[in-house]
Amino acid sequence: MRLALCQAAPTGGDVEGAFARMERMARAAALGGADLLLLPELYLPGYNRPGLHGPMAQPACGEWIARAADIAKAAGCAICFGFAEKTPEGTRNSAMVLSAEGERLALYRKVQPFGAMEEANFTPGSGYVAFDFKGRRLGLLICFDIEFPVHARRLAVAGVDLLLVPTANPAAYPHVQDLLVPARAAENGITVAYANYTGDDAGLAFGGGSVIAGPRGEILARAGSGEALLITDLPDPDASTALHAPAAQERGDISGP
Repeated sequence: MRLALCQAAPTGGDVEGAFARMERMARAAALGGADLLLLPELYLPGYNRPGLHGPMAQPACGEWIARAADIAKAAGCAICFGFAEKTPEGTRNSAMVLSAEGERLALYRKVQPFGAMEEANFTPGSGYVAFDFKGRRLGLLICFDIEFPVHARRLAVAGVDLLLVPTANPAAYPHVQDLLVPARAAENGITVAYANYTGDDAGLAFGGGSVIAGPRGEILARAGSGEALLITDLPDPDASTALHAPAAQERGDISGP
C-alpha cells in the first residue's frame, strides 16, 4: 500500500479553499500512485475556529461528505480528513474515510478532547473504529488520542496494522511526533501516520513535523515546518517482527462509535 499525507496550512474557515486544496492534493497523491490521502484534524471548517464548529458542523451524510466523495472518485484516491460533525448528541470532532469510489469506509469520533476549547465545543466519542482496506486492517485516532497508549493498543490487539491520525498539534508540543508517535508504532508493531498543520491559525502556531512511523518505530517519512505532501510505500504488515507486537491472549473485538 502507498500512503499520501498532506501537511497543510490551516483552513481558517475557508471551506471553499479547503476543498480546492483537497482536490489538488488528491490528484497529486493519485499521480504519485498513492491509494489513500490523509489530511489533518478538523480540516473542515478549521481547527482553532470555535465560533464556526457548532454553526458550520454537518452530519456524516451532509454536503461536505458528498463533495469529498466526488473528489475521491475524480482523483481515484481514497481520502481521510477531519471535520466538525453535527449529531443529535452535539458537535463531534470526527474523521471520515472515503474510498476511491466515493463510498464511506469509516467514521470515527475523537474520544480525548484536548484543552478548554475542545471540551467546550465537542461531545467526545465513545468507541473505536477499524476497517479493511487494500488487504490491511486500518484504524483511526485523532490528535490527543494517540498520546494515550491504551487507545492504540486496543486497536492493535483487534488486528489493526495501520493507524491513521489526523492531528492539529501546536508547535509547543513537538515531542508528540518526535517521540510518542514512533513509540506507539514500535510498542504495537504497527504503522502510524500523523498528519499535522503548519503555520498560524488565529494566534495558534503549528510547527508541522507530520510523520509516518513504521512497526519498529522507524521513520518512513517526515515533513519539515512548511506545507508538504509525503508519499511513501508502507511495510508489509505480515513482515513485522516487532518485539512488542500484541500477544495472542490480548486479542479481542472492538466496537464502533
